[in-house]
Amino acid sequence: RIAAYTGKDPRLVEVVLSESRAIRRMAPGVLITETRQGFVCANSGVDKSNVPGETIVALLPEDPDDSARRIRERIEGLTGKRVAVIVSDTHGRAHRDGEINIAIGASGLEVIRDRRGERDLFGYMLQVKRTAIADELASAAELVIGQADEGIPAAIIRGYTYKPSETSRALKLVRPRGRDLFL
Repeated sequence: RIAAYTGKDPRLVEVVLSESRAIRRMAPGVLITETRQGFVCANSGVDKSNVPGETIVALLPEDPDDSARRIRERIEGLTGKRVAVIVSDTHGRAHRDGEINIAIGASGLEVIRDRRGERDLFGYMLQVKRTAIADELASAAELVIGQADEGIPAAIIRGYTYKPSETSRALKLVRPRGRDLFL
């Protein structure tokens, strides 16, 4: 029924459902799900682009934060340099056309910069300013990496001063269900 309603290939729908916790929205051509990792996105992040053939799809990592950690440890081991790693994926946004890359995994940096309590240029105390640093860096990197036939798997961002963290994870960016007005 879901495949018929959305007009999607039943095989794709089966994979999407196996990668999801729940269906959040459905319409012809659209299937918005909550992934097993906790992200709300189209098709559970299951992607047919940049994979060979008509029946092969790419899935999100089972634990993107752990993937970022392992990549980071390998880079640091090879280079002796302290780095942060962000694993990103393309997501749409409620009430906005177009897609951007967001951080689905992170290691080595604080993913949110909390500016509450700081003062702006006119002395006003910031009350709600929390910047999703990892998402902004992921989006900036996507401008270089691309989405089509660029074939660029990673971007190096130099010159950005970030707050190192051994415990911050991209899942911290997912708004808790009780505070999410769209669910």
